[in-house]
Amino acid sequence: MLHVIRPATVADLDAIRRIYNEGIEDRSTLEVDPKSQADIDEWWSLHGERYAVLVAVEDGGVAGWASLNRFSHRCAHSQIADLSVYVARAHRGRGIGSALLDALGDAAKAGGFHKIVLHAIDGNESGKRLYRKSGFVDVGIFREHGTLGGKYVDVIAMERLLGDIA
Repeated sequence: MLHVIRPATVADLDAIRRIYNEGIEDRSTLEVDPKSQADIDEWWSLHGERYAVLVAVEDGGVAGWASLNRFSHRCAHSQIADLSVYVARAHRGRGIGSALLDALGDAAKAGGFHKIVLHAIDGNESGKRLYRKSGFVDVGIFREHGTLGGKYVDVIAMERLLGDIA
């Protein structure tokens, strides 16, 4: 199916929250509590110029979203962004995640970032395939880095270099 990637707007926040909460329910993140509208409003306030939020629209509705997030408040890390990407259950496996990551890479370059990093549950094989397909490489494994369902899980660190220092 055809999907369009565009910058998110305030009108997309309810769909972003719904999709994010699906990811929490599906245990594709170490988040455990569903996000309220207030949580999403606060998250939205941390994004803007350099910290893009994109949505994938398919059949008139938001099918997925991705964002660049602050990696650190240290000035030496100002050219590094962390990423989030979530696709609605009903739209997974259609290339939406790849399209969002490609567009997010372009947004990161335009925002002057040198690299994007991510941390993912190491057992999330489909996520790791998606990230590798989009140019991310493994950096390392944090052993027993979080808990999910009362069990420790490993977390993989991955990165994608975007270009030279500006």
